[in-house]
Amino acid sequence: MFGLFLGDTDFSKSVLKKVKKLNKDYFIIDFSKNNKFAKEKNSYRISIGKFGKIINLIKEKKSDKVLFAGKIAKPKFSSLRLDLKGIYYMPSVIKAAKLGDAAIIKVIIKILSYEKIKVISSTYFNPELSVKKGNYTKLKPSTTDNRSINRGIRYLNNSNNLDHVQALVVKDNKIIAKEDRQGTKKMLSKLKKNSGGILIKFPKKKQDLRMDLPTIGFQTLKDCNKYGLKGLVLKSKKNIFLDKIQCIKFANKNSIFISIR
Repeated sequence: MFGLFLGDTDFSKSVLKKVKKLNKDYFIIDFSKNNKFAKEKNSYRISIGKFGKIINLIKEKKSDKVLFAGKIAKPKFSSLRLDLKGIYYMPSVIKAAKLGDAAIIKVIIKILSYEKIKVISSTYFNPELSVKKGNYTKLKPSTTDNRSINRGIRYLNNSNNLDHVQALVVKDNKIIAKEDRQGTKKMLSKLKKNSGGILIKFPKKKQDLRMDLPTIGFQTLKDCNKYGLKGLVLKSKKNIFLDKIQCIKFANKNSIFISIR
């Protein structure tokens, strides 16, 4: 029996679909904003403050493995109702929340490990969603593009591990946009049309790769086309790539390269 901690984004739906296809026994703890898994079997809506209830459910289901998939947003702590374990653990969660959503999940993973519950990789059932090195489109980066890409990768590699930057846009060996807490889509919306930039989306430094991997899908490619980006660069086996066939077809049609480093 696997425990699925599911949040928002299409990645969580992809994981659930694959688990069903594999005919695995599972239960869901629905952390999405709008309770989007309410109609699924064995789905439970439990507040993040009810750690005792969450842990008891995992043990009741005789599950010693859980995974996180999808975005789990920071809760409104002032409105949370806490059980005894929630009271005990919540100060560390609140402290982590100041560092961002990913830090919250890291603390939850630590709490689960204290309770002898193992957190497995978010791609455990969907290894096909993390792609290997190579160019996946007819168009490839030019020598000039590669210089710009290398500049962006160096910036990401040297960034503070508490930085929220998972993505940036480079052009002519310069960084022209950086992601903040509002996400990649908001960053791209601030670009000029026909920007000619290259989107690089990598995991944050020292990121726990069991969860919160940077995710791109068809909407990302449509946004790249909308703002005139010439390419997309991801990190080998460390990104979630949804709708891969559809994305590659769209990229080829619109002269956008997809390069995995």
